[in-house]
Amino acid sequence: MSTKQVVRPKIRSFICVSAHPEGCAAHVREQADYIRAQKPLRNGPRSVLILGASTGYGLASRIALAYGCRAATLGVFFEKPCENGRPASAGWYNTAAFESNAHRDGIWAKSLNGDAFSEEIKERTISLIKKEMPKIDLVIYSLASPRRVDPATGITHRSVLKPVEKPFSSKTLDTDKHVVEEITISPASEEEVADTIKVMGGEDWLLWMNALDEAGVLAEGCNSVAYSYIGPEVTWPVYKNGTIGRAKKDLERAARAIDALLKIHRGRAFISVNKAVVTQASSAIPVVPLYIALLFKVMKQHNLHEDCIQQVWRLFSTQIYNDNFLDFDEAGRVRLDDWELSKAVQEEVFSLWPSVTTENLNELTDYAGYQNNFLKLFGFGIPEIDYDAEVEIDVPIALA
Repeated sequence: MSTKQVVRPKIRSFICVSAHPEGCAAHVREQADYIRAQKPLRNGPRSVLILGASTGYGLASRIALAYGCRAATLGVFFEKPCENGRPASAGWYNTAAFESNAHRDGIWAKSLNGDAFSEEIKERTISLIKKEMPKIDLVIYSLASPRRVDPATGITHRSVLKPVEKPFSSKTLDTDKHVVEEITISPASEEEVADTIKVMGGEDWLLWMNALDEAGVLAEGCNSVAYSYIGPEVTWPVYKNGTIGRAKKDLERAARAIDALLKIHRGRAFISVNKAVVTQASSAIPVVPLYIALLFKVMKQHNLHEDCIQQVWRLFSTQIYNDNFLDFDEAGRVRLDDWELSKAVQEEVFSLWPSVTTENLNELTDYAGYQNNFLKLFGFGIPEIDYDAEVEIDVPIALA
Protein backbone atom coordinates (compact mmCIF):
# COMPACT_ATOMS: atom_id res chain seq x y z
CA MET A 1 0.00 0.00 0.00
CA SER A 2 1.34 3.43 -0.95
CA THR A 3 2.29 5.69 1.91
CA LYS A 4 2.32 8.79 -0.26
CA GLN A 5 -0.55 11.24 0.04
CA VAL A 6 -1.50 14.89 -0.03
CA VAL A 7 -1.39 16.24 3.53
CA ARG A 8 -3.33 19.32 4.54
CA PRO A 9 -3.99 20.84 7.97
CA LYS A 10 -6.86 19.32 9.94
CA ILE A 11 -7.59 21.51 12.94
CA ARG A 12 -9.82 20.38 15.79
CA SER A 13 -10.25 22.86 18.60
CA PHE A 14 -6.75 24.20 19.37
CA ILE A 15 -4.92 21.14 17.96
CA CYS A 16 -3.83 20.34 14.43
CA VAL A 17 -4.23 16.57 14.04
CA SER A 18 -2.21 16.30 10.84
CA ALA A 19 1.43 17.15 10.10
CA HIS A 20 3.37 17.63 6.89
CA PRO A 21 6.75 15.83 6.81
CA GLU A 22 8.43 18.13 4.28
CA GLY A 23 7.05 21.22 6.00
CA CYS A 24 8.34 20.05 9.39
CA ALA A 25 11.73 19.37 7.82
CA ALA A 26 11.78 22.88 6.32
CA HIS A 27 10.95 24.39 9.73
CA VAL A 28 13.81 22.44 11.32
CA ARG A 29 16.21 23.62 8.60
CA GLU A 30 15.08 27.21 9.14
CA GLN A 31 15.98 26.99 12.83
CA ALA A 32 19.32 25.31 12.11
CA ASP A 33 20.15 28.01 9.55
CA TYR A 34 19.52 30.67 12.21
CA ILE A 35 22.02 28.99 14.55
CA ARG A 36 24.61 28.52 11.80
CA ALA A 37 24.50 32.28 11.25
CA GLN A 38 25.53 32.93 14.89
CA LYS A 39 29.00 32.77 16.39
CA PRO A 40 29.67 29.30 17.90
CA LEU A 41 29.24 28.93 21.64
CA ARG A 42 32.39 29.04 23.72
CA ASN A 43 32.65 26.43 26.47
CA GLY A 44 29.32 24.92 25.39
CA PRO A 45 28.15 21.49 26.56
CA ARG A 46 29.49 18.30 25.01
CA SER A 47 26.76 15.86 26.05
CA VAL A 48 23.13 16.92 26.46
CA LEU A 49 19.96 15.13 27.58
CA ILE A 50 16.74 16.82 26.47
CA LEU A 51 13.50 15.62 28.04
CA GLY A 52 10.74 16.74 25.68
CA ALA A 53 12.95 17.17 22.61
CA SER A 54 10.57 17.01 19.66
CA THR A 55 8.69 20.33 19.59
CA GLY A 56 8.80 23.90 20.89
CA TYR A 57 11.57 24.93 23.26
CA GLY A 58 12.93 21.40 23.62
CA LEU A 59 13.41 20.98 19.86
CA ALA A 60 14.87 24.49 19.55
CA SER A 61 17.32 23.70 22.36
CA ARG A 62 18.42 20.53 20.60
CA ILE A 63 18.98 22.35 17.32
CA ALA A 64 20.78 25.26 19.02
CA LEU A 65 23.22 23.04 20.91
CA ALA A 66 23.90 20.66 18.03
CA TYR A 67 24.68 23.47 15.61
CA GLY A 68 25.92 26.04 18.13
CA CYS A 69 28.65 23.85 19.63
CA ARG A 70 28.25 20.42 18.00
CA ALA A 71 26.95 18.90 21.23
CA ALA A 72 25.88 15.27 21.26
CA THR A 73 22.16 15.21 22.10
CA LEU A 74 19.94 12.45 23.40
CA GLY A 75 16.28 13.38 22.92
CA VAL A 76 13.41 11.80 24.84
CA PHE A 77 9.81 12.31 23.70
CA PHE A 78 6.47 10.58 23.15
CA GLU A 79 5.42 10.87 19.51
CA LYS A 80 3.30 8.88 17.06
CA PRO A 81 4.79 7.32 13.91
CA CYS A 82 2.83 6.93 10.68
CA GLU A 83 0.15 4.26 11.20
CA ASN A 84 -2.70 2.90 9.06
CA GLY A 85 -2.28 5.56 6.40
CA ARG A 86 -2.29 8.42 8.92
CA PRO A 87 0.64 10.85 9.00
CA ALA A 88 2.98 10.78 11.97
CA SER A 89 2.88 13.54 14.58
CA ALA A 90 4.76 16.78 13.98
CA GLY A 91 7.28 15.90 16.68
CA TRP A 92 8.07 12.64 14.89
CA TYR A 93 8.76 14.45 11.62
CA ASN A 94 10.75 17.17 13.41
CA THR A 95 13.00 14.55 14.97
CA ALA A 96 13.42 12.60 11.73
CA ALA A 97 14.54 15.79 9.98
CA PHE A 98 16.83 16.89 12.81
CA GLU A 99 18.56 13.52 13.12
CA SER A 100 18.97 13.13 9.36
CA ASN A 101 20.61 16.57 9.14
CA ALA A 102 22.75 16.03 12.25
CA HIS A 103 24.07 12.66 11.07
CA ARG A 104 24.84 14.10 7.64
CA ASP A 105 26.80 16.88 9.36
CA GLY A 106 28.72 14.49 11.60
CA ILE A 107 26.88 15.42 14.82
CA TRP A 108 25.96 12.61 17.24
CA ALA A 109 22.22 12.41 17.94
CA LYS A 110 19.94 9.63 19.15
CA SER A 111 16.38 9.49 20.43
CA LEU A 112 14.11 7.46 22.68
CA ASN A 113 10.36 7.44 22.06
CA GLY A 114 8.19 6.62 25.05
CA ASP A 115 6.62 7.87 28.26
CA ALA A 116 9.29 10.03 29.90
CA PHE A 117 7.38 9.82 33.19
CA SER A 118 7.95 6.04 33.33
CA GLU A 119 10.71 4.15 35.11
CA GLU A 120 11.30 2.14 31.92
CA ILE A 121 12.32 5.20 29.89
CA LYS A 122 14.52 6.49 32.70
CA GLU A 123 16.32 3.13 32.81
CA ARG A 124 16.69 2.94 29.03
CA THR A 125 18.02 6.50 28.93
CA ILE A 126 20.63 5.83 31.60
CA SER A 127 21.69 2.60 29.90
CA LEU A 128 22.19 4.40 26.58
CA ILE A 129 24.19 7.21 28.19
CA LYS A 130 26.50 4.69 29.88
CA LYS A 131 27.07 2.81 26.63
CA GLU A 132 27.39 5.59 24.08
CA MET A 133 27.79 9.09 25.54
CA PRO A 134 30.20 11.09 27.66
CA LYS A 135 28.76 12.00 31.04
CA ILE A 136 25.91 14.50 30.73
CA ASP A 137 26.83 18.13 31.30
CA LEU A 138 23.40 19.67 30.55
CA VAL A 139 19.89 18.35 31.22
CA ILE A 140 16.99 20.26 29.71
CA TYR A 141 13.52 19.56 31.12
CA SER A 142 10.88 20.64 28.59
CA LEU A 143 8.09 18.11 29.00
CA ALA A 144 4.52 19.20 28.28
CA SER A 145 1.77 16.63 28.67
CA PRO A 146 -1.92 16.71 29.62
CA ARG A 147 -1.56 13.55 31.72
CA ARG A 148 0.94 11.58 33.76
CA VAL A 149 0.93 8.08 35.16
CA ASP A 150 2.60 8.17 38.57
CA PRO A 151 5.29 5.45 38.38
CA ALA A 152 4.98 4.79 42.13
CA THR A 153 1.20 4.28 42.25
CA GLY A 154 0.10 3.60 38.66
CA ILE A 155 -2.57 6.30 39.03
CA THR A 156 -3.20 8.51 35.99
CA HIS A 157 -3.35 12.23 36.79
CA ARG A 158 -4.79 14.78 34.33
CA SER A 159 -4.02 18.49 34.31
CA VAL A 160 -6.60 21.26 33.89
CA LEU A 161 -6.35 24.90 32.85
CA LYS A 162 -8.52 26.62 35.45
CA PRO A 163 -8.47 29.43 38.00
CA VAL A 164 -8.27 28.64 41.69
CA GLU A 165 -10.86 29.56 44.38
CA LYS A 166 -13.15 31.76 42.23
CA PRO A 167 -14.46 31.96 38.65
CA PHE A 168 -12.57 33.99 36.08
CA SER A 169 -14.13 36.05 33.30
CA SER A 170 -12.24 37.76 30.51
CA LYS A 171 -12.01 38.49 26.84
CA THR A 172 -10.55 35.63 24.80
CA LEU A 173 -9.94 34.59 21.21
CA ASP A 174 -11.67 31.51 19.85
CA THR A 175 -9.11 30.40 17.28
CA ASP A 176 -11.55 27.90 15.73
CA LYS A 177 -14.20 30.50 14.94
CA HIS A 178 -11.77 33.47 14.72
CA VAL A 179 -13.94 35.52 17.06
CA VAL A 180 -13.24 37.60 20.16
CA GLU A 181 -15.68 36.74 22.95
CA GLU A 182 -16.15 36.74 26.70
CA ILE A 183 -15.35 33.57 28.61
CA THR A 184 -16.04 32.50 32.18
CA ILE A 185 -14.12 29.59 33.68
CA SER A 186 -15.20 27.84 36.86
CA PRO A 187 -12.55 27.30 39.53
CA ALA A 188 -10.71 24.01 39.87
CA SER A 189 -11.46 21.57 42.64
CA GLU A 190 -8.75 20.69 45.17
CA GLU A 191 -8.33 17.35 43.39
CA GLU A 192 -7.84 19.08 40.03
CA VAL A 193 -5.23 21.40 41.52
CA ALA A 194 -3.38 18.42 43.01
CA ASP A 195 -3.57 16.50 39.73
CA THR A 196 -2.22 19.46 37.75
CA ILE A 197 0.72 19.75 40.14
CA LYS A 198 1.37 16.02 39.68
CA VAL A 199 1.47 16.40 35.89
CA MET A 200 3.08 19.80 35.41
CA GLY A 201 5.01 20.34 38.63
CA GLY A 202 8.57 19.43 39.50
CA GLU A 203 8.23 15.91 40.88
CA ASP A 204 9.27 14.19 37.65
CA TRP A 205 12.18 16.58 36.99
CA LEU A 206 13.53 15.77 40.47
CA LEU A 207 13.04 12.02 39.90
CA TRP A 208 15.03 12.27 36.67
CA MET A 209 17.91 14.17 38.25
CA ASN A 210 18.10 11.83 41.24
CA ALA A 211 18.12 8.82 38.92
CA LEU A 212 20.85 10.30 36.73
CA ASP A 213 22.94 11.22 39.75
CA GLU A 214 22.57 7.82 41.39
CA ALA A 215 23.58 6.16 38.10
CA GLY A 216 26.75 8.24 37.99
CA VAL A 217 26.10 9.70 34.53
CA LEU A 218 26.26 13.41 35.44
CA ALA A 219 29.49 15.23 34.65
CA GLU A 220 31.27 17.65 36.96
CA GLY A 221 29.76 21.09 36.36
CA CYS A 222 26.50 19.65 35.01
CA ASN A 223 23.67 22.19 34.70
CA SER A 224 19.94 21.60 34.39
CA VAL A 225 17.25 24.00 33.22
CA ALA A 226 13.47 23.76 33.04
CA TYR A 227 11.39 26.16 30.97
CA SER A 228 8.51 28.15 32.43
CA TYR A 229 6.29 31.19 31.86
CA ILE A 230 4.76 33.89 34.06
CA GLY A 231 3.13 36.40 31.72
CA PRO A 232 1.24 39.64 32.35
CA GLU A 233 -1.40 40.24 35.01
CA VAL A 234 -4.31 39.80 32.59
CA THR A 235 -3.43 36.09 32.33
CA TRP A 236 -2.64 35.52 35.99
CA PRO A 237 -6.06 34.29 37.18
CA VAL A 238 -5.89 31.35 34.76
CA TYR A 239 -2.11 31.06 34.63
CA LYS A 240 0.20 32.34 37.39
CA ASN A 241 -2.50 32.19 40.08
CA GLY A 242 -4.37 29.28 38.49
CA THR A 243 -3.74 25.55 38.41
CA ILE A 244 -0.74 25.96 36.10
CA GLY A 245 0.73 28.54 38.45
CA ARG A 246 0.43 26.13 41.37
CA ALA A 247 2.32 23.57 39.29
CA LYS A 248 4.98 26.14 38.38
CA LYS A 249 5.51 26.90 42.09
CA ASP A 250 6.15 23.20 42.58
CA LEU A 251 8.60 23.32 39.66
CA GLU A 252 10.48 26.05 41.55
CA ARG A 253 10.54 23.85 44.66
CA ALA A 254 12.11 21.09 42.58
CA ALA A 255 14.60 23.54 41.06
CA ARG A 256 15.90 24.42 44.53
CA ALA A 257 16.30 20.74 45.44
CA ILE A 258 18.05 19.93 42.16
CA ASP A 259 20.29 22.98 42.50
CA ALA A 260 21.45 21.70 45.88
CA LEU A 261 22.15 18.31 44.30
CA LEU A 262 24.10 19.73 41.35
CA LYS A 263 26.15 22.11 43.48
CA ILE A 264 27.88 18.98 44.78
CA HIS A 265 29.04 18.52 41.17
CA ARG A 266 29.86 22.25 40.84
CA GLY A 267 26.80 22.72 38.64
CA ARG A 268 23.51 24.60 38.87
CA ALA A 269 19.80 23.98 38.32
CA PHE A 270 17.40 26.79 37.54
CA ILE A 271 14.23 27.79 35.73
CA SER A 272 14.29 29.94 32.62
CA VAL A 273 11.16 32.08 32.41
CA ASN A 274 10.62 32.56 28.68
CA LYS A 275 8.47 34.89 26.62
CA ALA A 276 5.07 34.00 25.21
CA VAL A 277 5.32 32.02 21.98
CA VAL A 278 2.85 29.93 20.00
CA THR A 279 3.09 26.30 21.09
CA GLN A 280 0.62 23.44 21.20
CA ALA A 281 0.36 24.02 24.96
CA SER A 282 -0.12 27.81 24.89
CA SER A 283 -2.85 27.53 22.26
CA ALA A 284 -4.99 25.67 24.78
CA ILE A 285 -4.92 28.32 27.51
CA PRO A 286 -7.88 30.74 27.58
CA VAL A 287 -6.99 34.44 27.11
CA VAL A 288 -3.41 33.62 26.07
CA PRO A 289 -3.93 33.42 22.25
CA LEU A 290 -5.48 36.90 22.17
CA TYR A 291 -2.69 38.27 24.34
CA ILE A 292 -0.04 36.63 22.11
CA ALA A 293 -1.62 38.07 18.95
CA LEU A 294 -1.40 41.56 20.49
CA LEU A 295 2.08 40.95 21.86
CA PHE A 296 3.40 39.80 18.47
CA LYS A 297 2.21 43.01 16.84
CA VAL A 298 3.85 45.24 19.43
CA MET A 299 7.12 43.32 19.77
CA LYS A 300 7.55 43.12 15.99
CA GLN A 301 7.02 46.88 15.75
CA HIS A 302 9.76 47.34 18.37
CA ASN A 303 12.02 44.77 16.67
CA LEU A 304 11.97 42.66 19.85
CA HIS A 305 10.09 39.61 18.62
CA GLU A 306 11.62 36.18 19.30
CA ASP A 307 10.46 32.66 18.56
CA CYS A 308 11.71 29.57 20.42
CA ILE A 309 15.02 29.33 18.56
CA GLN A 310 15.96 32.96 19.25
CA GLN A 311 14.97 32.59 22.91
CA VAL A 312 17.04 29.50 23.61
CA TRP A 313 20.01 30.96 21.74
CA ARG A 314 19.83 34.07 23.93
CA LEU A 315 19.74 31.79 26.99
CA PHE A 316 22.76 29.77 25.92
CA SER A 317 24.83 32.59 24.45
CA THR A 318 24.23 35.32 27.05
CA GLN A 319 23.56 33.36 30.25
CA ILE A 320 24.92 29.81 30.50
CA TYR A 321 27.86 29.75 28.11
CA ASN A 322 30.32 32.13 26.37
CA ASP A 323 31.97 32.73 29.77
CA ASN A 324 28.84 34.46 31.10
CA PHE A 325 27.41 34.34 34.60
CA LEU A 326 23.79 33.42 35.22
CA ASP A 327 21.69 36.51 35.98
CA PHE A 328 19.00 35.45 38.46
CA ASP A 329 15.97 37.36 39.70
CA GLU A 330 15.02 37.47 43.38
CA ALA A 331 13.46 34.00 43.11
CA GLY A 332 16.54 32.46 41.50
CA ARG A 333 15.12 32.36 37.96
CA VAL A 334 16.63 33.51 34.68
CA ARG A 335 14.27 35.97 33.00
CA LEU A 336 14.11 35.78 29.21
CA ASP A 337 10.68 37.41 29.35
CA ASP A 338 12.35 40.75 30.12
CA TRP A 339 11.65 42.20 26.67
CA GLU A 340 8.03 41.02 26.73
CA LEU A 341 7.35 42.46 30.19
CA SER A 342 9.14 45.75 29.60
CA LYS A 343 7.03 48.77 30.51
CA ALA A 344 6.87 50.11 26.94
CA VAL A 345 5.69 46.81 25.44
CA GLN A 346 3.13 46.08 28.14
CA GLU A 347 1.65 49.58 28.09
CA GLU A 348 1.18 49.35 24.34
CA VAL A 349 -0.37 45.88 24.48
CA PHE A 350 -2.88 46.87 27.12
CA SER A 351 -3.78 50.15 25.52
CA LEU A 352 -5.06 47.98 22.64
CA TRP A 353 -6.63 45.23 24.76
CA PRO A 354 -10.00 46.92 25.56
CA SER A 355 -10.55 47.87 21.91
CA VAL A 356 -10.06 44.45 20.28
CA THR A 357 -13.19 42.97 18.72
CA THR A 358 -13.89 40.30 16.13
CA GLU A 359 -14.28 43.01 13.51
CA ASN A 360 -10.92 44.73 14.11
CA LEU A 361 -8.95 41.64 15.19
CA ASN A 362 -6.68 41.60 12.13
CA GLU A 363 -6.15 45.37 12.29
CA LEU A 364 -5.21 45.70 15.97
CA THR A 365 -3.35 42.41 16.42
CA ASP A 366 -0.95 40.18 14.55
CA TYR A 367 -3.47 37.35 14.40
CA ALA A 368 -2.11 36.44 10.96
CA GLY A 369 1.33 35.98 12.51
CA TYR A 370 -0.17 33.93 15.33
CA GLN A 371 -1.92 31.64 12.83
CA ASN A 372 1.21 31.30 10.72
CA ASN A 373 3.28 30.31 13.75
CA PHE A 374 0.63 27.80 14.80
CA LEU A 375 0.55 26.16 11.37
CA LYS A 376 4.35 26.04 11.19
CA LEU A 377 4.36 23.87 14.31
CA PHE A 378 2.81 21.18 12.12
CA GLY A 379 4.74 21.90 8.94
CA PHE A 380 2.14 24.05 7.18
CA GLY A 381 2.19 27.58 5.80
CA ILE A 382 5.80 27.40 4.60
CA PRO A 383 6.15 29.14 1.21
CA GLU A 384 8.56 26.72 -0.46
CA ILE A 385 6.40 23.64 0.17
CA ASP A 386 3.92 22.43 -2.47
CA TYR A 387 0.98 21.36 -0.34
CA ASP A 388 -0.90 20.02 -3.38
CA ALA A 389 1.79 17.42 -4.06
CA GLU A 390 1.85 13.92 -2.59
CA VAL A 391 4.53 13.32 0.03
CA GLU A 392 5.93 10.24 1.72
CA ILE A 393 4.33 10.12 5.17
CA ASP A 394 6.15 7.03 6.48
CA VAL A 395 9.40 8.68 7.57
CA PRO A 396 11.62 6.49 9.79
CA ILE A 397 13.64 7.45 12.86
CA ALA A 398 16.50 5.17 13.95
CA LEU A 399 15.31 5.06 17.57
CA ALA A 400 17.75 3.88 20.22
